[in-house]
Formats: sequence, structure tokens, C-alpha cells
Amino acid sequence: MINKTVKTLIESREFISVASCDMEGRPNAAPKFLLKVESDYIYLVDYVIGRTFRNLTVNPRVSLSFFDNSDLTGYQVNGTVEIVDTGEEYSAVLKDLHRKEIDLSIARIIDGVIKGQAHKAYEVAASKQFVILKVKVEEIVQMQPSGTLRREKV
Repeated sequence: MINKTVKTLIESREFISVASCDMEGRPNAAPKFLLKVESDYIYLVDYVIGRTFRNLTVNPRVSLSFFDNSDLTGYQVNGTVEIVDTGEEYSAVLKDLHRKEIDLSIARIIDGVIKGQAHKAYEVAASKQFVILKVKVEEIVQMQPSGTLRREKV
């Protein structure tokens, strides 16, 4: 199970960097929309059906990364991806996605009003073509500012 600290840090993000690799060893890193964290799974949305998607169809291993600015700790979450694009789970997750898109749009509008700034787009303009990346978390690596690494199997 993903520990509470890491779960809270992940859930505080709207996007998370996903690194994948094709079978020839060519790396790819791209931000993906964070949908939710449940048990040992992180659900992401891949709106751009491009290199990440192609990589995952031949090599399902990924590494997610993010940073905690409050204590300068970096995190790497390693696991395998199941691409969810049909079925009951997809339909259920689709409801979560629509709710999250609305919440994000509202937050962007409020933020813009408070700061007196206009965003280029207030609404999350979601692509009609997307897949859900269901990441089964297998390892969490914590990188301290001192360079110390701590690995935790999930």
C-alpha cells in the first residue's frame, strides 16, 4: 500500500511526470493528468496518444517522479501500467475524470479572479481520445537532499 505521506504528496498534484522507454531503449518523459490514487494504484490520463502510449504497449514499465518543495525531498514511483480504455472500470473512472475536470476548471477560474490574471484557458479542454493509465506501484524511492536514497517495496 502506498504510504500516507506519499499518497498525500501525489494527490496534491494535477500533473505528474511519467517516464517510459521503448524496446530500443529510447526514453520518453511526459506530464500526465493525475486522476486518483487508490490502494497500490495511481490512475493517470493520457490525452495525447503518442510516444508514451506506444512505449507502454511494448514495455509497460514506468517511473513517475515528483518533488516535495517543503523539505526538498524527491520521489520516484516505479511500477507497471495497465492501459484501461474500455469496460466497467473505464466507465467508472470516466465519472471520476469528469468530476476532476470540473473541479480543476473551477479552481483555475477562482485562482485567476483572486490573482487578477487571465489564463489562456480556464476550462480543462479534454481530448475526446484518451486512455487511463493504471499504474501498479511496486517501489517508491525517496531521495533526500543529502543524496541518501531510501527504497520501499510496495
